[in-house]
Amino acid sequence: MVNQLVLAILFLAAFILLLTFNEMVYRRLGLKGEITRKFAHFAATLSTITFPYLFEDHWYVLGLAIFFFVLLFASRNTSILRSIHDIERISAGSYLLPVAIYLTFLVSWLMGDRFLFILPMLVLAVCDPAAGILGINLQQYNRNIRIFNRELQKTWLGSLSFLLSCFIISVIALYFRYMEFDLKIFWLALAIALTGTLAELLSWKGTDNLFIPMTVLLVLALAL
Repeated sequence: MVNQLVLAILFLAAFILLLTFNEMVYRRLGLKGEITRKFAHFAATLSTITFPYLFEDHWYVLGLAIFFFVLLFASRNTSILRSIHDIERISAGSYLLPVAIYLTFLVSWLMGDRFLFILPMLVLAVCDPAAGILGINLQQYNRNIRIFNRELQKTWLGSLSFLLSCFIISVIALYFRYMEFDLKIFWLALAIALTGTLAELLSWKGTDNLFIPMTVLLVLALAL
């Protein structure tokens, strides 16, 4: 228990250092909030992949999630963590991220399968920022997606990059899980990519940080 607590404290300190570094880069280099926000999202989410190997109990992850939820939620209308909150759109994504991480970890812990946490976090860490950055910065030959005459805040290039990156990551992750590649893995990876892209496409105001891992987790739980 002592070792677990020490690890939780070390992760807490590491996450705070990441946010501090991100804030310094934002202020010193004058980068856009969208860029520093995506970098923090990528680095923080990717680092949580180690959780199933480090924490034997979900309570430590819950403690970390509560701390960062409160920190991010309380700072949203202040001058603190502008590298996270300085965006033009309204988004709850920053403080939904720790919620998504904990819920995904809890389900994988209850089901006794680390993979149910690792793949959703990989998708969330890599595919979501890739789609966001590509959709925002490549304006030429890119348009917002329209469904039934309703224009979504998602672009064709952004969603396509999410679909392709999600499929590739899923294929690689499933290959290393089973150490083989067959049609079952191909179709499962495609199902994950399609449902994950749909979750990202239909989410609004940052709720994709919650819906993406939950959708990937659901597909995996039904298939594995």
